[in-house]
Amino acid sequence: MENALLLGASGGIGSALVKALSSRGVAVTGLSRSEHGLDVTDEGSIASALAPLSGPYDLIFVATGALEINGARPEKSLRDLNADAMLNQFALNCIGPSLALKHCVRLLPRDRRAVFAALSARVGSIGDNRLGGWYSYRTAKAALNQMLHGAAIELGRTHKQAICVALHPGTVATSFTEKYVGNRPTVTPAEAANNLLGVFEMLTVEDTGAFFDWKGDTVPW
Repeated sequence: MENALLLGASGGIGSALVKALSSRGVAVTGLSRSEHGLDVTDEGSIASALAPLSGPYDLIFVATGALEINGARPEKSLRDLNADAMLNQFALNCIGPSLALKHCVRLLPRDRRAVFAALSARVGSIGDNRLGGWYSYRTAKAALNQMLHGAAIELGRTHKQAICVALHPGTVATSFTEKYVGNRPTVTPAEAANNLLGVFEMLTVEDTGAFFDWKGDTVPW
């Protein structure tokens, strides 16, 4: 891997990935809201941020996302559902990465292996959902998974060696998760980054369109 593009490069996982990739000699281009004004919920912002780039990139990773938006916490019950909160979840956790992929296709090489990946979450798995709740976040991530699965099929027609996947990083100790970790084990952002890099390295073209966790195990849809 020689070149990588990170969207959401200033977040906990994104910044750790920038450091991990750079330490391996990879030339990293990082974009974020805080440093570059990138707003993945605004297609114009995405297009403007990516316009100066020519690539090609061996890895494009979308590390944006949020569990709590504008103070709206994950729902414990159906009575907590709110249309605006649900729309915000879809805008950030599904539509944003989807539009990023739309504008990143031209930055992927056609003549060699390349990976496009976006952060998903195990709670977005329909088959693995045994607790209920967290409706807006779960459904937004499930929608993202479907988007990436479908996009992988189309991408495979023009980029024969491209790999497009959804990734669950585990429970990472960041400001993103601190209110909701409870007694669950966590990993540091640095550990999560190294785990994800291990998954990137093991992926083959046959894996495109799939959903993997930080160990490289398939997560049920």
